[in-house]
Amino acid sequence: MKIEELKATIQEALKELNIKDVNEGTSTGLNNFSDGEILESYSPVDGQLIGKIKTSSPADYEKVMEVANVAFKEFRLMPAPQRGEIVRQFGEKLRKNKEALGKLVSYEMGKSLQEGYGEVQEMIDICDFAVGLSRQLHGLTMHSERPGHRMYEQYHSLGVVGIISAFNFPVAVWAWNAALAWVCGDVCVW
Repeated sequence: MKIEELKATIQEALKELNIKDVNEGTSTGLNNFSDGEILESYSPVDGQLIGKIKTSSPADYEKVMEVANVAFKEFRLMPAPQRGEIVRQFGEKLRKNKEALGKLVSYEMGKSLQEGYGEVQEMIDICDFAVGLSRQLHGLTMHSERPGHRMYEQYHSLGVVGIISAFNFPVAVWAWNAALAWVCGDVCVW
């Protein structure tokens, strides 16, 4: 692919993904905001500016943690198959945007296009796995020493889970953690 073709296809992908010249870097899932400094992202492929993102300030972090803790109190009570349905819908959005996301991963990380597509496919695959897992959070039932009583195992969500992932696998590693945590009732902050 010639450099002019590459630039055109990347511009199409950025437009499809609604990537602006300057983007908010903090999100609660419903609201996007940021009050930090601006960070510029350049492609190692051709040295061109991809876009700018506002970084998260300490106040932004506190707001995200507050929202995450409130969300956890509701999310943990949702039955696992319903959480699995949310993960399934997320996987469907990834399928819909796989080509554009793969191009962005490739261009931003300097990976081959197939590697970029592969990372997004790994996100889709872990979503599919997590959906199945959402119906398999079993626990043992055991006899008790007390007459007329039985003991059983029951899983409880941990809480707000922090995910730190490497820059060279920008989406796959995050998804491995997030999709599984979600079906288990945990809220994730990346």
